[in-house]
Amino acid sequence: MTSIAHERFHAVAEEPAYAREKAPAAGRSAAAAISLTGLEKSFGANRVLRGINLHIPGGQFVAVIGKSGCGKSTLLRILMGLDEPSAGELHFEDADGAQASPNARIVFQEPRLLPWLSVADNVVVGLGDGVDSRAAAKAADAVLAEVQLGEKTGEWPARLSGGQRQRVALARALVSRPGVLALDEPLGALDALTRISMQELINRVWRELGFTAVLVTHDVSEAVHLADRVIVLDEGRIALDLPIPYPRPRRHGHPGLAELEGRLLAAILGTDGGH
Repeated sequence: MTSIAHERFHAVAEEPAYAREKAPAAGRSAAAAISLTGLEKSFGANRVLRGINLHIPGGQFVAVIGKSGCGKSTLLRILMGLDEPSAGELHFEDADGAQASPNARIVFQEPRLLPWLSVADNVVVGLGDGVDSRAAAKAADAVLAEVQLGEKTGEWPARLSGGQRQRVALARALVSRPGVLALDEPLGALDALTRISMQELINRVWRELGFTAVLVTHDVSEAVHLADRVIVLDEGRIALDLPIPYPRPRRHGHPGLAELEGRLLAAILGTDGGH
């Protein structure tokens, strides 16, 4: 792949600087813990995040939900280095508790694939520069098999369905075995059945690879099915931090999950049942 193509990708995908570092393409991820202390973000007079204190242990899956404009995507952008906080501290820690610069990746709602590259070459983009071409091709083939697209390596993005394109975007993020994976409404544009299938896929690869996951979603059901805990943001503050105690795989329609969904919806709407 040419350097021009690589530069164009980063302009489209808007990855942070530390996400462009080379990372190993085999084995489980080196999951990073995330600590936020007194985090603030303002745009002019508008305070979007207000004193966020949050610790996410390495390897945990956290979902962030709330009304539109509550600060979810801003929080995710700060975690990924795409925005700077106005105040407060953000730290990543390795398994020994030492500060670390994580190998971090993000998956957006739009796949943001390069139409002039094959499926496999789009995935190779996620490895960055300087990777041996044979090793890169092998890594791309392996991760495409993980997301059930092993037979599509030579296809063009235009020939794929919406769900398949989003799986390629997920494979591109996973090929470097990230320690932190951010998911910004990655399933929002998919139909209901494809969305459920993608939820199962994300759950499986998270369990297999062990990265720390932070999902932003408007879908309360999606949050409780995927996450270890769900954070509700309201006007830039944490309104509820709710653990999800049920083992995986989680069945849609489970009465316990339905009760938790009710608590989360109540917290979003600001009724007493959310507390």
